[in-house]
Amino acid sequence: MNVSEFSKHMGVNPHTVRYYDKLGLLDDVYRLPSGHRYFQEKDIAWFEFIQRLKGTGMPIEKIRIYAALRKEGKKTLASRQDMLKEHSAKLQQKIQIEQQHLVKLNDKINLYQCALDGKISLD
Repeated sequence: MNVSEFSKHMGVNPHTVRYYDKLGLLDDVYRLPSGHRYFQEKDIAWFEFIQRLKGTGMPIEKIRIYAALRKEGKKTLASRQDMLKEHSAKLQQKIQIEQQHLVKLNDKINLYQCALDGKISLD
């Protein structure tokens, strides 16, 4: 599929696909003799993983490093695993902080509900 079809399939703007390609994240996408990109099933899984890393807060520069290591093959498995472990630990810490924020937010919501129900007075 071409960039337009691929972007529709992935639910992103074609500019996003081209931007990722420009950054070198899609270097292994098949190129037609005309230079146009031709996306295959394997590209869908890789693009989804890029989106997942981005969605979990991994900076683009780190994703670029990960992509470069991936391109080098099996000899970089340990390095890639280390990167993902580090990112996982940071994400876990962020989730714990967000959960604490959620508890405090819900406490405030409940406080307001008690005031609205006349159970307490907020002056």
